[in-house]
Amino acid sequence: MSKPAASKSAGHRPAAYRPAVYRHFHRIAWLAVALAFGVIVFGAFVRLSNAGLSCPDWPTCYGRAAWPTAASQVVDHVATEIRPVEVHKAWREQFHRMIAGTLGLLVLGLALLAARKRRHGVLQLLAASALVAIAIPLYMQGQHVASSVLAIVAEAILLFAALRWSNVDLARNSTLTLAVIIFQALLGMWTVTWLLKPIVVMGHLLGGLLTFSLLLWGAWRATALPIRLAEAHVLRKFVIIGLVLLGVQIALGGWTSANYAALACGNDFPTCVGRWWPPHDFREGFVLWRGIGVDYEGGILDGEARIAIQLAHRMMALVVFVYLLWFALKLLRTPGMRGWATLLGLLTLAQVALGIANVKLGLPLTVAVLHNAGAVLLLFVLVSLLARLCPPEH
Repeated sequence: MSKPAASKSAGHRPAAYRPAVYRHFHRIAWLAVALAFGVIVFGAFVRLSNAGLSCPDWPTCYGRAAWPTAASQVVDHVATEIRPVEVHKAWREQFHRMIAGTLGLLVLGLALLAARKRRHGVLQLLAASALVAIAIPLYMQGQHVASSVLAIVAEAILLFAALRWSNVDLARNSTLTLAVIIFQALLGMWTVTWLLKPIVVMGHLLGGLLTFSLLLWGAWRATALPIRLAEAHVLRKFVIIGLVLLGVQIALGGWTSANYAALACGNDFPTCVGRWWPPHDFREGFVLWRGIGVDYEGGILDGEARIAIQLAHRMMALVVFVYLLWFALKLLRTPGMRGWATLLGLLTLAQVALGIANVKLGLPLTVAVLHNAGAVLLLFVLVSLLARLCPPEH
């Protein structure tokens, strides 16, 4: 396997941190980060405005590459037998698919740039992409087994390549990101075809945030702006703990949203339906798999199961709130980290305030979308610190 050449523009940057990448790689990577943020936030808008099933077929919308602008345009399409067309919602779902597809192309471009000096690197990535491209029309023709096999083979090619390659040129990170975004497309398809199944909806949210995190990490590494501190090793451990806690909380938030449990306690906070510990059913509330064929729009759980989900989300929110504020204070006492500390503290406070406002105001769409955006911004801070914190040069 040929070794990638070092970047001529790196100059004085430390070799241990400097990736050998195409000179404009970081610019494309930051564009992908910005687009990934937009895809996640707009996806939250689609989900929270109950437009997730407004295009019952995939990847078209009532057989159209764009979306119908009038119900009369698709009156004879088979998808109308699944769900009557709602023009004011259909554009949201299909536009979300379009920007997600654009992000996929950007990620493919980054992967090709990163792997271009690897032996057969470009060929492997293009082969995997071609298999996915063939799988899509097969799925549309109803050949679901053949389509699934091709998608699985494509993912295997990418994962095998990512494991074999080092990350000196960000080939591993970029290829893994491509594998994740292809799986994201599958989750998006299953979200529609499995009628908003909660485990798929939650997985789709987590996959989007994983894509954002991988792109962000790669963008910072390609930009090569390390933060060198003597205590970097310890701080990185605290960052990883914060990421784990935040990841669990985001998953609980996704589960709450997917099961329509955000208002399970009514408009009551900090108590729930007038009690600190109301009747609840954790066993029923956290059944992950209930089979296929049920329409989950609006939720199917009873009140006690939804209350259990809401209680779990609130309790974990308290844990994350305390930890992130403590970590922000620790960063505040670290020389050169005051800006990051202030940003982390303010975002943590704002995120909790938005969560409370969601309950007290009855889940207004704007506040709910901002609450999702707040989670992404917290992730931005923690992943940025993980990517940039480095020990001093010797």
